[in-house]
Amino acid sequence: MKKIPLGLLTMLLTASMTITGCGGGTGGGTSTQASTSSATSSAGGGEKILIATQTPLSGPQSAVGDAIKSGAELALSQQKEEFKKLGFDLQLFPQDDQADPKQGVANAELLVSNPDVLGVVGHYNTGVAIPSSVKYEEGQLVMVGPANTGVKLTEEGKKTVHRICARDDQEGPEAAKYSIKQLGVKSAFIIHDKTSYGQGLADQVKAQYEKDGVKVLGYEGITPGEKDFSSVIYSAVSMNPELIFFGGLYPEGGILVKQAREKNYQGIIMGGAGLDSSDFVKIAGPAAEGVIFSSAAGDVTRTEEGKKWAQEYESKIGKKPETFSVYGYDAMGVVLNGIKEAIKANGGKKPSREQVLDAVHKTTDFKGMFTKVSFDEKGDNKLADVFMYKFENGKALFLGKVE
Repeated sequence: MKKIPLGLLTMLLTASMTITGCGGGTGGGTSTQASTSSATSSAGGGEKILIATQTPLSGPQSAVGDAIKSGAELALSQQKEEFKKLGFDLQLFPQDDQADPKQGVANAELLVSNPDVLGVVGHYNTGVAIPSSVKYEEGQLVMVGPANTGVKLTEEGKKTVHRICARDDQEGPEAAKYSIKQLGVKSAFIIHDKTSYGQGLADQVKAQYEKDGVKVLGYEGITPGEKDFSSVIYSAVSMNPELIFFGGLYPEGGILVKQAREKNYQGIIMGGAGLDSSDFVKIAGPAAEGVIFSSAAGDVTRTEEGKKWAQEYESKIGKKPETFSVYGYDAMGVVLNGIKEAIKANGGKKPSREQVLDAVHKTTDFKGMFTKVSFDEKGDNKLADVFMYKFENGKALFLGKVE
């Protein structure tokens, strides 16, 4: 072998070290950047504290997943300097769960294995949150869900699981009662997407309709990812219900609504929070006009303070906030508030996950940008509300809180 000149060898070593240092700490679902040291110092100074997000950042549900992540990112950036003064380098550690339970679990294992991760903001999908929460429980890693409404999530007795939004057994009945009282509905056909969220919400609506004497003319499921719902739409339209209710997410919801209108269905179409995305309008096109949906998320821009927040979000993130953006922001606020309380209780030192979990679980009367949060023993928010919207002129028009 030829001898390598000393100067060239030094250059090669320097370049190698530079490339190794570019891995960063904000990888997606397949990230391998998990640290194995419990007290990692970073270039920012102080011990590192990572807060993860778990949402779909790729695939058909990425619009809302990215909105939740971006809201959480804004909240963290605003408190980064405060944590620096406390001696900690606060960093976001976003994961792409791809709306896939297997990927969510794989990401959860990654997060649990990294001792610098002290909290998780996520998920978007209840069907991903439930299996992932098994891993969080094993690692005593606190989770605060910004959008998970499925009842089962907090009924399994896991201490690490929390959510700031309403549950399906709150949203579903309220949506059903709204359609009865405000729209005069007396017959309905219910469709769901067979997911924990979609079918769970549909079940709650169905139960309320049956309780209040509304005729449920049909109850059928579709398969997520499919593009042709002609069969179920034909069944629904042939029964001529006053209302078609869809329990599911906007990628399928947009297609279903478009195809129902193409079949000349003239009645009311209604759904839940899963339709709450600007992408729903892109998919459904003109058929989105008049579609009503309930949501566990309210409209932050109803107040002057909220309008200023939305402007700051757009300035920092580069796009307008979705409805769930502020829930990502407030969920992160709850996590960071808990960590600060745990730091105080630990004499200014980096707290353990158990200490953070205890502090977050005790959250009472936390005032976020939009939400107020007081957790009950199960991890549900006792102060959560349900809201109604209607798509009009390509936008979601806020109709108000369900009283």
